[in-house]
Amino acid sequence: MLTQPIPDFEVPSTGNKLFRLSETSGKYLVIYFYPKDDTPGCTTEGQQFRDAYSEFAKLDCDIVGISRDSVKSHESFKTKMGFPFELLSDTDETTCKLFNVIKMKDMYGKQVRGIERSTFVLDPKGILQREWRGVKVPGHVQEVLEFVETLPRGES
Repeated sequence: MLTQPIPDFEVPSTGNKLFRLSETSGKYLVIYFYPKDDTPGCTTEGQQFRDAYSEFAKLDCDIVGISRDSVKSHESFKTKMGFPFELLSDTDETTCKLFNVIKMKDMYGKQVRGIERSTFVLDPKGILQREWRGVKVPGHVQEVLEFVETLPRGES
């Protein structure tokens, strides 16, 4: 897979912040897109990233989750689950479109537009190193962590 730079973007974040990709330089970054706060698969995925957070941090890697939910919804979800990372609110789907994660999905026999569960790893310069699309939650966080472990250190 070809690596490519990701254009800078900014979206509202938990913690009353504005997340800017350009302000994360110097660390690896896991960006995981998930469909909806407080739903079973999204809760499990978030908990697994939470539980592995210290392992990612040791590898100089930050994590952010992103969905179309509001910051208010994210704040509640983050607090309830004890997430040590920020959740980003992409209510207008700008970032979802940038990463091409909006797909037509079957939900209870109907076609609906929604986020395809996807994860992206960027290097300290904002270059895409790997992507996972159509993610199945079991084992995914471990796979992402194992990939991040293979990345070079000390290059910022």
